[in-house]
Amino acid sequence: MPSPASAERAPQEENTVPARKVIISCAITGSIHTPSMSPHLPVTAAEIAESALGAAEAGAAIVHLHARNPIDGRPDQSPEAFEPFLRVIKQRSDVVVNLTTGGSPYMTVEERIKPAAVWKPEVASLNMGSMNFGLFPMLKRYKQFKHDWEPAMLEGSHDLVFRNSFKDIRYALETLNSTGARYEFECYDTSHLYNLHYFWTEGLVKAPLFIQTVFGLLGGIGAHQEDVMHMKRTADRLFGGNYRWSVLGAGRAQMPVAAIAAAIGGNVRVGLEDSLWIGAGQLAASNADQVTQVRKIIEGLGLDVATADEAREILELKGGDKVAF
Repeated sequence: MPSPASAERAPQEENTVPARKVIISCAITGSIHTPSMSPHLPVTAAEIAESALGAAEAGAAIVHLHARNPIDGRPDQSPEAFEPFLRVIKQRSDVVVNLTTGGSPYMTVEERIKPAAVWKPEVASLNMGSMNFGLFPMLKRYKQFKHDWEPAMLEGSHDLVFRNSFKDIRYALETLNSTGARYEFECYDTSHLYNLHYFWTEGLVKAPLFIQTVFGLLGGIGAHQEDVMHMKRTADRLFGGNYRWSVLGAGRAQMPVAAIAAAIGGNVRVGLEDSLWIGAGQLAASNADQVTQVRKIIEGLGLDVATADEAREILELKGGDKVAF
C-alpha cells in the first residue's frame, strides 16, 4: 500500500509530464466549394486574410491558402492573386503559411505550382497521386447558383481525373525544393503513401515528412474509423518515425476523423475548404469557429495545441523570415 504522502505526490508527479502538442492546420477557402454554397466562404483577398487571421487567433498554427477571383469566386492560381492576403497575414501574424499546389483539379501542374514558386512559403501542399475527383454529388444539395461556372465545375467532375503523375510530382519537387519549403503531402488513398515512399527513397524529399491523410472525398479512401487506422498503419510501416501525421475529413467527417486522430497521436486539419459545416444542418460562420471546435476536442483529450513556432520546430520548417512575401 502506498503511504498517504506518496499518494498525495502522485498527481503532482503526473502533472509534470508535458502534454503532446497537436498542430491545427486550417484550410481557409480551397477550390471545391463555391460561393453559392455558403455566404461565409472567403472569396476576396480581404476576406481570405481576415479569415486566416481569425483562424490563427483561435489556435491554428498553419493556414493553408488558395486564392479566388474576387468577382465570381472561381479558383485563381495566379501569383498576383495571392499577394494581397499574403502581405497582410505576414504583417499581422506569425502563423505558418502553407500555399496550395493543388489549385484546382482542372489546372495544369505548371499553373498550380506558380504561387509557391514565386512566394517561397514555409510549407506547400503536394498531392501524391492521380485520382477520380467526384464533386458532382453536391448537385443534389445545391440547385441555385450565382455563377454559371459553379454547376459546370461540379457537373464536369463526372469525367474528371485529378492528374498528379510521377512526372508532375517530380516537376513540383524539382521546382520547389530549392525554395526551402517543406510539404504537406496530401494522400487520399493507400497508393499515395507508396508514391511518397518512392520519392523519399529517391532522395527528393526529406524527413520529417508532414503527411496529410485525406478521408471522405469521392474518389479517395472513405472516412470510416478503419480507413483512418489503415492509413496510419501503412504510414507507420513505410516511414516509421520519419513522419508527422495529420488528418482531414471531408464534410460531415471533419470532426469525427479529427477526434480519432488526435486521440492516437495525430495532428488535425479543419477549415471551410474541407467542410462548410459546424454541426448537423448548421453552416460554420467562420474558419475560426471550426478551429475553436476542434481545439475543444483536443484539449478535452488532455492535449495541448501547438503554437506556430512549436509547429515550426516539430516540422523543422525554415522560418517565417525566409519567405518571399
